[in-house]
Amino acid sequence: MAVPGRRLGWLWSVISVRWAAAALVLFLAGLAAQLSGAPEPVWWTLYLACYAAGGWEPAWAGVQALRDRILDVDLLMILAAIGAAAIGQIFDGALLIVIFATSGALEDVATARTERSVRGLLDLAPADATLLDDDGAERVVDAESLRPGDQILIRPGERISADGTVTGGSSDVDQSSITGEPLPVAKHPGDDVFAGTLNTSGALRVTVTRDPSSTVMARIVAAVAAASETKATTQLFIEKIEQRYSVLVVAATLALFTVPLVLGADLRSTLLRAMTFMIVASPCAVVLATMPPLLCAIANASRRGVLVKSAVAMERLADTDVVVLDKTGTLTTGAPQVSQVISLGEVSPDRVLATAAAAEQFSEHPIGRAVVAEAASRAIAVPQATGFTSGAGRGVRAMVDGCPVEVLSPAAYAGPRIPEVAEIEATGATAVVVTVNGEAIGVLGLRDQARPGAAAAVRALHAMTGCSPVLLTGDNHAAAAQLAGQLGIDDVRAGLLPEDKAAAVRELESDGRRVLMVGDGVNDAPAMASAHSSMAMGRTGADLTVDTADVVTVGDDLSAIAGVVALSRRARRLVIANLVIAATVITVLVTWDLFGHLPLPLGVAGHEGSTILVALNGLRLLSSRAWPRPF
Repeated sequence: MAVPGRRLGWLWSVISVRWAAAALVLFLAGLAAQLSGAPEPVWWTLYLACYAAGGWEPAWAGVQALRDRILDVDLLMILAAIGAAAIGQIFDGALLIVIFATSGALEDVATARTERSVRGLLDLAPADATLLDDDGAERVVDAESLRPGDQILIRPGERISADGTVTGGSSDVDQSSITGEPLPVAKHPGDDVFAGTLNTSGALRVTVTRDPSSTVMARIVAAVAAASETKATTQLFIEKIEQRYSVLVVAATLALFTVPLVLGADLRSTLLRAMTFMIVASPCAVVLATMPPLLCAIANASRRGVLVKSAVAMERLADTDVVVLDKTGTLTTGAPQVSQVISLGEVSPDRVLATAAAAEQFSEHPIGRAVVAEAASRAIAVPQATGFTSGAGRGVRAMVDGCPVEVLSPAAYAGPRIPEVAEIEATGATAVVVTVNGEAIGVLGLRDQARPGAAAAVRALHAMTGCSPVLLTGDNHAAAAQLAGQLGIDDVRAGLLPEDKAAAVRELESDGRRVLMVGDGVNDAPAMASAHSSMAMGRTGADLTVDTADVVTVGDDLSAIAGVVALSRRARRLVIANLVIAATVITVLVTWDLFGHLPLPLGVAGHEGSTILVALNGLRLLSSRAWPRPF
C-alpha cells in the first residue's frame, strides 16, 4: 500500500493538480446543490469558485502573454467560460474550466514525470562514502565532499558513491542504471566505475576521478534538462502559426456573434454558438501534440545511457536513412594491441618500441595507449619526452633525447615507401611508422577486436534503413575490409584523414541521404559536423563532453544506435497521430457547430477530451516497453 501512496503524494506535489482537484470538488458541489434544489445563489457561488480555482492561473498567464502581444490559447478558453456564464450557462462554463484545468494538469504531470524519471537517477547515488586515509584508516564522509584523488572503499552490496577508477580488488558491478545493460560487468584494477551503480560481489578500492557535480549521472540529468528546454522544428512551426490561427479564431468568433445579431438572431443562442465555436476551434491539442512525445523519448533514452541533446536532435534522428560508422573505438573495442615490432636498420626492436612509447606516453589515442602498454609489458625503460603534440588522423610528435620523434600513420609519412608497411596491412593489421629526425627507424603492427554485438548491430541498422552501413576509417583498406567482411558491411572507405571522412559524409548528403554519423568523438568531429545527425560512442563516459555530436552514449553498446533511431521514429509516429487526432476533432466539432447545433457541454468534452488524449499518448514513451527490444 505504500507505493500507491507515494505515487499519489508525488502527483499531489504538482501545483496544477491541486488546483484542478479543487476545481473538480467545487464543480461537483455546485452540481449537487443545483440538482438538490438549493437556492440559485448557492450553486452559482460554488460554480464561480470553481472558475476561480481552475481558471486563475491560465487567465493570469494569458494576460501576461498579452503584454508581450501574444494571444495565448488558454485565454480563449477562459473568455469562452466567462461568455457562457454571461448568458446563464454557468454549468457549461464550469464544466469547461474543470476539463481545461485537468488537461493542463496532465501536461504538467507529463513534464514533471519526465524530469522525475531522470532526476531519480541522482537518488541512486549514496549520500555517504567510506573514505580511506593515507594510513588505511576508514571513516564515513558525505559523498558530496569527495574530490578527485580520494581513495574510497566499496563493499559488496553497496552502491558506488563516486565516479572513479578501480585501484584494488575485483567485482561484478551492475551498471544498468547508467548504461541499461542488464548483466553485471566485471571490474578489475584500471577499469572505470560510476556513481550510483551497484557493487555486487567483491570489495573494490576506487580512486575518485570526478567531482560529485560532474559525475556521469549528474551530467545525464543536466543534459536532459537542457534538452527539455529546446523545441523541435515541428513545435516551432506550430507555435509560429498558432498566433495567426488564434487571431483568426477570435475574428471568426466575433463574426459569428455580430453577423447573426445584425440579421435579427436571438442574443442568447447567438452568443452560445459563438462561445462554442471559440472553444472547439482553439488549437490546444495541436499545441500539445509535439513536445510531450519527444521529451518523453529523450527521458527514456537517457535511462539507457543515451543522451539526446535536444528535441531537434530527437526529431532529426527519425529521418536517418543511412548510418556511417567509424572503425576504431566504435565498431572495435578501441583497445588495440601491438602484434609486431619491426626494426629498419641497426636499431633494435626494443629501441624502436621504447622510442615510440616515449613519444606516445602523453597520448590518449588507443594506439598510443597500446604502444605504452606493450613497452610496460616487456619491462622496457621509456625515456622522457617534451614538446608533445598530436594531429588528428596523422600521429604524434615529441622531443626524445633531444631529437624529434614522430609516430605516424602511413598516409602521413612523407618518406620513401616502406615494404614492411604493406606486409603488415596485408594481414589486416594497422601499421604505424616510427621516425627520428624525419627518418623511419621502425614499423609497429597493431590489431584491434570487434566489439561484442557489432555484427548484430550492423544487421539491425541494415534492416532499419534498408541499406548497409558505411564504414569510414583512417586505417588501411585490408584491415577495414577484414572487419567489414566479419560484420557484414558492404561499403568500405579506408585510408581517410578526418577531412576525407567529412567529404564522404557530404557526398552522401548531396545525394539526398540523411546520414547518421557514429564515431568516437575525436577524429570524427568534422564528419559529425557535416552529417544530418551524429552520435558519439561514450567509451565508458570519457567523451561526454563532445560538443559536436547530437547524441552521446555513456556505454559502448552498439545496439543503442538502432535503439535510439527506432525510438525517434516511434516518437514521430506519435506526433503525427496526435496532430491527426487534434485536427480531426477540431474539424468535426467546428463543422458541427457551424452547420448544425453542437451543445456546449459536448463541444467542451470533445475539445478537451482530445487534449487529454494527446497528452496521455505522449506519456506512453516514458514506459520501459517503449524502448525497442535488443535487435
